[in-house]
Amino acid sequence: MNIDASHSNQSGSILATAEELGKTFATRTEQCDETDSFVAENFEMLRSSGLVEAGVPRELGGGGAGIDELAQMLRILGNYCSSTALAFSMHTHQVAIPAWRWQHQNFKGVEPLLKRIVSEKPILLSSGGSDWIAGSGSAEKVDNGFKITARKVFTSAAPAGDLLMTGAVLRGENEPDMVLHFAIPMNSPNVKVMNNWKTLGMRGTGSNDVVIDGHVIPESAVFLKRKAGEWHPVFQLIATVAFPLIYAVYLGVAESAREIALKLAAKRRPEHHLLELLGRMDTALLGAKLAHKAMLAATQANTPGQQSVNEVMMGKHLMTRHAIESVELALEAAGGAGFFRAQGLERRFRDIQGARYHPLQVGPQALYAGSMALSLPTEKIF
Repeated sequence: MNIDASHSNQSGSILATAEELGKTFATRTEQCDETDSFVAENFEMLRSSGLVEAGVPRELGGGGAGIDELAQMLRILGNYCSSTALAFSMHTHQVAIPAWRWQHQNFKGVEPLLKRIVSEKPILLSSGGSDWIAGSGSAEKVDNGFKITARKVFTSAAPAGDLLMTGAVLRGENEPDMVLHFAIPMNSPNVKVMNNWKTLGMRGTGSNDVVIDGHVIPESAVFLKRKAGEWHPVFQLIATVAFPLIYAVYLGVAESAREIALKLAAKRRPEHHLLELLGRMDTALLGAKLAHKAMLAATQANTPGQQSVNEVMMGKHLMTRHAIESVELALEAAGGAGFFRAQGLERRFRDIQGARYHPLQVGPQALYAGSMALSLPTEKIF
């Protein structure tokens, strides 16, 4: 597809903004990491930068960035501040999915949300860590809608969030459990952000638990109702669009680890073992880049379905393995100097570990791929 000059200029502006912001974010990363503090100032800068609405189509007033541009934006941010980039990837994919539906399915129902993102610049939160195929929490039918009770884990950027895009399980006696999908305003008196994000890595993402205790949503606010525990077409779209964006962050982390390792290795004698380590590091990093490229290619086909999910998840598995390996080798090639926190390499070593924990994890991913290979059902693999 040809890219016109205005689109190219807009994309360049988005990437230049990410580069400029990233330099500022890098000055705060160490303190947030050491104190388990959310990168609040960074998110305020993102809110006023134009990147919050970067993925909204230009026809609706947004930046018009496609998946490739958004991935590159997050990759750049990941080079400078892993936590900011990962937390922002959760907002970014929540924008990219309705934008894709507007562009490729002519679905006008998402226009109010997309226009609101442009005008109000809300930060959208994802509860994907809680709300994969099985769903979580409970929805109780009441006269004016549904009363929601839930605890959503891994809610990145929770302290800065405006809307939580989430769901809850409606349990029936004589019918299958159904997952309701909806958005909850974070300023509801029935919503509380916990302060429990104390982790190995990605310490500044503010991925605290969010407790929903009795918030009532009207029936009209439910934008999807699906059977719990089974793949639904919307999850094929989510998996196809979201994960190449999320994993662009980890690629940025691995690339920044390489740069630190090279600077430290340059101060050492270029002995055979050191050169071998650097060669293995770059080989592993290329593997991560190629895997991520394959993930993006599956998205670019614009045909979300079982096959695109399989390709994205295989790419995710390969990228995780190679990215972690490359950072491990970077730490080893850096020598003893890399062991000092001040170099920033050990933080990237910790942050890259987060790539292990997004769905589909190793076992379910292999089961899904094997089922696809034999043309067996995949609906209940999650």
